[in-house]
Amino acid sequence: MIEERPWGFYEILLETGYTKVKQITVNPGQKLSYQYHLKRKEFWTIVKGTATIILDDENILVFQGESINIPLRAKHRIINETAEPIIFIEVQTGSYFGEDDIIRIDDEYGREINISNLSR
Repeated sequence: MIEERPWGFYEILLETGYTKVKQITVNPGQKLSYQYHLKRKEFWTIVKGTATIILDDENILVFQGESINIPLRAKHRIINETAEPIIFIEVQTGSYFGEDDIIRIDDEYGREINISNLSR
């Protein structure tokens, strides 16, 4: 099942009690919200394109075939500054994988910002 988002879309490839794996496509010029999670960490592998990743306020350029670890409670976002879609595989591990474990700090698309949850 494909889930549309304002920045692109994702598909869940695997979902169990101990992990969730998604293939995520970020359209050209788009970005995910700047966010963190209280109950899961993530591991991203870029399989197509070149991504700008913000990890705890540090800009990191990640190329096709490279991976990055997103620790529990680390602020993060991915930005597509290119003219082609970025595709990456996200492996989530932790105690809970629901979409309501997204604590948004900044969002380009008018979605709820969780200012009251900013203390980490």
